[in-house]
Amino acid sequence: MSEDDRIVPFPERRKKARAPRCPICGKPGIAAHEPFCSARCQQVDLGRWLNGSYRVETDEAPEEPPGSGGERSDG
Repeated sequence: MSEDDRIVPFPERRKKARAPRCPICGKPGIAAHEPFCSARCQQVDLGRWLNGSYRVETDEAPEEPPGSGGERSDG
């Protein structure tokens, strides 16, 4: 095999890494608030978790909080 006959692989195209998009507004995220674009979007997401908009699904039955009326105390 001569030097002219060897196969040279096609150079791989390098893809530019995209900044992840903010899950709240869709703007490009920034490192200081990753994966969000701003402190505001971070707070919006936290608020959604705290008010129950986001939930983690489980197979367990929900527990009743103490004093929710399930038990009656005459005291």
